[in-house]
Amino acid sequence: MKKHHDNNGSPVRALVISGGGSKGAFAGGIAEFLLRQCCHNYQVFVGTSAGSLLVPLLALGETERLKKVFTTIRQSDIFSISPFIIRKSNGSFTYCINHFNTLRMFMRGKKTFGESESLRQLIRRTFTEDDYHRLRASSKEVVVTVSNLSCKTVEYQSIHDNSYDDFCDWMWVSANLVPFMSLVVKNGMEYADGGFGNYLPLREAIRRGACEVDAIVLNPREPGLACQLPVANAFGLLLRTYSFMLEQISLDDLDLGHFESLHQQVQLNCYHTPRLLTETSLIFDPEQMKGWWEEGFRYASEVAPSCMKIGG
Repeated sequence: MKKHHDNNGSPVRALVISGGGSKGAFAGGIAEFLLRQCCHNYQVFVGTSAGSLLVPLLALGETERLKKVFTTIRQSDIFSISPFIIRKSNGSFTYCINHFNTLRMFMRGKKTFGESESLRQLIRRTFTEDDYHRLRASSKEVVVTVSNLSCKTVEYQSIHDNSYDDFCDWMWVSANLVPFMSLVVKNGMEYADGGFGNYLPLREAIRRGACEVDAIVLNPREPGLACQLPVANAFGLLLRTYSFMLEQISLDDLDLGHFESLHQQVQLNCYHTPRLLTETSLIFDPEQMKGWWEEGFRYASEVAPSCMKIGG
């Protein structure tokens, strides 16, 4: 049942955030501007992958706490067993396969190159049980997107349909880019990153009654214009292939979202990154992510339509 107005009779507004790994910091900056400077009152929050990690605290208005987390994350906060060796020199990164860790995974009979148990623990430290109960008591709808690989379907998990433990698991599942991160078995099914099925869940926000949707898309509006150098290794090839596929999925999701918004007479506002932020969104560097958050905030201040800006 669509609900086009909230309990106060106001039109339902939704915030949708795509996947994007470490680029989620840029989305955080945009969202901070929309919430704090534009004073947008969102009733529906829908995220995929990195977006799923952002939307619960954004729904609570906890932008400062979220910013502190997203601008201090390191590789060890994400990977309990990292499949990469990453080196930073003069602000640029190189990476290669961590053969030792990959061999450890195979020797243990695991199905992935790395594990992300650290991310699961980070989610529970950041999004507390008290936060969960505050959201449950509110009228906010918070939804994360997951891919059910066993049934080859996309699922949308709402905070109002899950316990605290289950919802934290779904947040974690949504951000697990296999085979680099954990393949999660839950309820007898194998689950992975929501971006495999729906990188930009616009239609789900519209289905849940949104009259206006602000969508943060962590790709440039015109993808593919910046060509990269040849990849250096097999992991680089796999990452670039995934990046290409997810980019195409996001374009399809955007087209479907535009069609649905026209059909349902929903206003759709899209915020793309102004450039290609990174080719490798599985590198989590605090300095880089802090810069992206600040850049996202500045970018939103330049492009936000008809936004009431507080304090100039």
